Amino acid sequence: MDAERERAPERAPRPWWRYGPPWADPAEDGRRTPRPPWRSTAVLVGFVLVGSGFAARAQEGERAALDAFAGALLLLAGALPLWRRRHPVAVAFGTAAVVLVYLGAGYPYGPVLFAVAVACFGAVVAGHRRAAWAAAGLLWAGHVLIAHWLYRWLPPTGDTAASWGQEAVVAAWAVAVVAVSELARVRREQGARDRAERARAARRRADAERLRIARELHDVLAHSLSVINVQAGVGLALLDSDPEPARAALRTIKAQSKEALGEVRQVLDTLRAPGDAPRAPAPGLDRLPELVEQAAAAGLAVAVRGRPPRLPPGTDLAAFRIVQEALTNVVRHSASRHARVRLDAAGGALRLRVDDDGPPAGADAGGGGNGLAGMRERAAALGGTIEAGPRPDGGFRVLAVLPVAAAGTREDDR
Repeated sequence: MDAERERAPERAPRPWWRYGPPWADPAEDGRRTPRPPWRSTAVLVGFVLVGSGFAARAQEGERAALDAFAGALLLLAGALPLWRRRHPVAVAFGTAAVVLVYLGAGYPYGPVLFAVAVACFGAVVAGHRRAAWAAAGLLWAGHVLIAHWLYRWLPPTGDTAASWGQEAVVAAWAVAVVAVSELARVRREQGARDRAERARAARRRADAERLRIARELHDVLAHSLSVINVQAGVGLALLDSDPEPARAALRTIKAQSKEALGEVRQVLDTLRAPGDAPRAPAPGLDRLPELVEQAAAAGLAVAVRGRPPRLPPGTDLAAFRIVQEALTNVVRHSASRHARVRLDAAGGALRLRVDDDGPPAGADAGGGGNGLAGMRERAAALGGTIEAGPRPDGGFRVLAVLPVAAAGTREDDR
């Protein structure tokens, strides 16, 4: 294993021009930190610088001309959102402060305000809603202070107070930015909840499938191995004194093990390729005579009364497995060598009753393990019920009630 790991090719490093320089994604204590948005920030910086140049030409004579200090402020305002994923609150307030300095210096209005929008958007999406609203409010309050009071002492020379209509536009712009950010946050949270719910649903389906396969394997193996165990005991007891019954027991073991292997292979094929149709039909109550023969081979005489109705495949399989597990429990846990199976279909329900006369062969009579729990799970999955317990006159009874379509019943030939 170590040699294979050493021979495995190393993953090629990702190009820095797509993901930023190598130091852009440090790890602290084994935990990855958010990767800075290099590409979007580069686009933002270019948009702010180029757009502000066009805005300066349109506002020439009204606002101060762009100079080196203005270029530094524009570059800083556009570059600060690079850290909006790691420090969203600081970036929101920092960008708003830089833009206020830019506007206070008398430079032209323009795309620099978009940097504040991006910073506030990052804060809201990161869950810092109050910080985003406070940063937008800081920008608006600072602009009111500059445009209606400090303009007398700030460039450009001869500037007049801004109209309150302009302030209303700035306020509406700030509210719209944060409102759009809130909408994006809500949509992102809803998407995260939907993904989490889909993941939970997938886990529930996987758990249900594992339980189904576990029940199938338990029912197949428990019944077959019980018959094999009984027949192996008979064969060993009669091998020297009476070889012919011993040979019959060995033939029964061979047939039962072959059938069990076939059913286990069918379950495993379904597990390996869940999207494919099964190669063989699932067992149903039409195989009840086979159960009777297998029980007889294990020394249990089974009397069946009633005929099964036509059932949906899922209900038919559940009914078959319930009868199979009940007879297996009689073989394993009861001293009785006689059992009775009764089928009644009436009122849109199938009643399965399996009785034996006991007495129990051990403390775990009736099958208190996974078998009884599996029967209850099968019945509950179909909306039915299972009652299992000792009878007042001795012995043990399993009574299952499974809902079925009334149109699918046949006449009882009792």
